[in-house]
Amino acid sequence: MSLSELAYDRRRLRQWLAGDARADGVARRDMLRLLAAAGLTAAAPVALGSPAFAADGTAAADGTAAAGGRAAGGASAVAVAPGIVKPLPEEWFTVRGTNAETKFAALAGTGLHTPADRFFVRNHTATPVLDARAWTLTVRGDGLRGARPVTFTLDDLKRLPVTTRTAFVECAGNGRSLFTTQQGQSVTGTAWTLGAVGTAEWRGVRLAEVLRRAGLSHRAVDVMPTGLDAEYVTADGTNLGHVRRPLPLSKALDDVLLAYEMNGEPLPPDHGHPVRVLVPSWIGIASVKWVGDIEVSTRPLYSPWNTDFYRLFGDGQPAGGSAPLTRQTLKSAFELPWDATVAAGAEHRLTGRSWSGAGAVARVDVSTDGGAHWHRARLHDAPRRASWVRWSTGWRPSAPGPYTLLARATDTTGRTQPDRTAPNTQGYLFDAVVRHPVRAV
Repeated sequence: MSLSELAYDRRRLRQWLAGDARADGVARRDMLRLLAAAGLTAAAPVALGSPAFAADGTAAADGTAAAGGRAAGGASAVAVAPGIVKPLPEEWFTVRGTNAETKFAALAGTGLHTPADRFFVRNHTATPVLDARAWTLTVRGDGLRGARPVTFTLDDLKRLPVTTRTAFVECAGNGRSLFTTQQGQSVTGTAWTLGAVGTAEWRGVRLAEVLRRAGLSHRAVDVMPTGLDAEYVTADGTNLGHVRRPLPLSKALDDVLLAYEMNGEPLPPDHGHPVRVLVPSWIGIASVKWVGDIEVSTRPLYSPWNTDFYRLFGDGQPAGGSAPLTRQTLKSAFELPWDATVAAGAEHRLTGRSWSGAGAVARVDVSTDGGAHWHRARLHDAPRRASWVRWSTGWRPSAPGPYTLLARATDTTGRTQPDRTAPNTQGYLFDAVVRHPVRAV
């Protein structure tokens, strides 16, 4: 998608900068500079044909609906998130600063792979719109045998052996708001529910192949990809530089991809076009989008994303914080709106998805009475490492009133979702069984 294909709304950006909304951790005063650095100089992009919203949520002068409303003719309203390129229909997404969370009910009936237009977006700054023809990847560092950096174009990568993987990508903070709403604990960060996750078919070249051709040395220990999005500036004005996070060489040589396709199509801008890193089963920050540089080192590498962030801090955690987070944890979610209304006395088919970073999901149990009784759900996918499984079960609420639905997954390592998650101040890796409220009428 080129800049000429995007519609820009300068008034929207000025109002957003003056209003209450801001990216998580990015001060309003910094956003215009960040957008400019990302190649979105004029303003945050608005999809062609989508409504422009005033800062107070009222409809634009052309008669289109305000945020949360519907446009003339019954068309669904499209929200605006600073720095996100694709449309964000309100029935599919909840906008959270510069991020967009998928509503889990929007995944019902979509199949194993999450369509790109419904895939969640996690941006530290703004989506850069990059020209694939001009893009290059530089591999450098003292972990290579040669003294000079090695450069690859997209065509170079596409000439290398192709690998396809089905894998989920999930933000480490997915489920963060549940620390507060379900466990009564205060945490910091974007208040995701359960929709900061998606599974896709990724196609690209193994990182191991690229490192081999770049001249990987036997002395290398760490590999650090860096993104081409704008530098990240915290609310207090600290510039943390470009998003980057090291991988141990053992993981880099295992199953990591440099992906250039998603579900059979070139990567969309919001999901890493033209090339992103895919680190199956690990927390999402490891799967760096818009990768442009890879450092290979003979010494351990560090960045804010494996020191200050993406570690566990707080009571009950190791002094000084845990080791940097790697694997994702175990979760389940119903494909049903929160506080959904259903018909009492009628038969309903409850559907959902479960996934684990440690192994394939082997079993899912469901309770429709707040945990008093459990029964096994039917799995609709073969258990597969790094992917999720879809499941379903029947339910007939006997009488009107409130009900609490629970889904509890067990993976092939034998681990089952717990009743509570150990707290940590930044709200990472929530894995407790979620209490999903519904009402029968």
